Amino acid sequence: MPPKSRFTRLDAFTKTVEDARIRTTSGGIVTLTSLLLILYLTWSEWADYRRIIVRPELIVDKGRGEKMEIHMNISFPRVPCELLTLDVMDVSGEVQTGVMHGVNKVRLRNENEGGGMIDTTALELHEGEGAEHLDPEYCGECYGAPAPSNAQKAGCCNTCAEVRDAYASVSWSFGRGDGVEQCEREHYSQHLDEQRREGCRIEGGIRVNKVVGNFHFAPGKSFSNGNMHVHDLDNYFNSNGVEHSFSHKIHHLRFGPELPEDVVKRVGKKGMAWSNHHLNPLDDTEQKTEEKPFNFMYFVKVVSTAYLPLGWERTGSILDIPHELVELGGYGKGDAGSSIETHQYSVTSHKRSLAGGDAQDEGHKERLHARGGIPGVFFSYDISPMKVINREARAKSFSGFLVGVCAVVGGTLTVAAAIDRMLYEGHQRVKKMHSS
Repeated sequence: MPPKSRFTRLDAFTKTVEDARIRTTSGGIVTLTSLLLILYLTWSEWADYRRIIVRPELIVDKGRGEKMEIHMNISFPRVPCELLTLDVMDVSGEVQTGVMHGVNKVRLRNENEGGGMIDTTALELHEGEGAEHLDPEYCGECYGAPAPSNAQKAGCCNTCAEVRDAYASVSWSFGRGDGVEQCEREHYSQHLDEQRREGCRIEGGIRVNKVVGNFHFAPGKSFSNGNMHVHDLDNYFNSNGVEHSFSHKIHHLRFGPELPEDVVKRVGKKGMAWSNHHLNPLDDTEQKTEEKPFNFMYFVKVVSTAYLPLGWERTGSILDIPHELVELGGYGKGDAGSSIETHQYSVTSHKRSLAGGDAQDEGHKERLHARGGIPGVFFSYDISPMKVINREARAKSFSGFLVGVCAVVGGTLTVAAAIDRMLYEGHQRVKKMHSS
């Protein structure tokens, strides 16, 4: 017999000789059942280790000098595209009047004719028309106003659009262009009358500074008069019997890129089920009015929201790329596996007649509306100082997985041994009772 090792007395797992072991049928069944249970629970632990969860965080937004994209699709069934103007401004002093870059105006048929889309090749009525076949030496008159800086020929107004810009620069009302040679040559007033009963849909996106600001849709050319932002409303109110109004439907309005559906569902597992409507509550909103002097105001609170998938650190943040190098529609959204920087928002709305009066129709007789203002649809947005981060993470670490497996194996075998012992003792007692 070999000499005993010094570790023998430390052995906590004492053994029995083979002849002293008793094997039973019930023990075999318990053993097989426990092995199957161990396999099932081990697989569950593995699946739980591989599961990805989303952990929301709330932090102070420390971003500086960032941009923000606003994507929209809004229909105005009673305002023609020629009258509709989109202006953007913010508290930093940046004013972008007549924004068109990244935005399309789609002419719509009269709502009584179904409101279908008209060929968008006729989108711009007068751009470049009438100036293409003029004498190279021709220099159109600006009718007392200074020539616009973007004129095709310096110091001249060769098109109707350039005369309108010249008038806007000195805050003059333009009207239908009667008596203006360029506009008569381009048949501006005739084209305007042809579109009187049409509607317009604005679709596309704009990129703005991520600061407090507003954008609005209003009739007529916009210009600044002192410290006031005003519009030439002559063609809107003098509409030859056509009843214009700013009834509108917001098909879609979002700030930043849209989250993919799989990401929305994954985030929505925390609490209530989400959809993109929870991020964009103004989608499919419709407002109607029969009054010309009427405006709608939406006060929007924008909250920065980031989605960080697993491994996003390897690709970095999309906001690290200068915005000038990112095409419109791609700001905040990188390739697969990179972070998504977008925004969600809450909104309150207000509407009023520019003629003043109380809000009895809305059930608030005590509320009085101020007189005056610009008809249109106004969106005033404020930026929240907080930022929501939805970060992907593993449900548990690898060490947690190993601990779980050990607990499954040890716990199952312990319970199985207790059950086997109970069955064996019970069988022995029943056997003694029958033998006696």
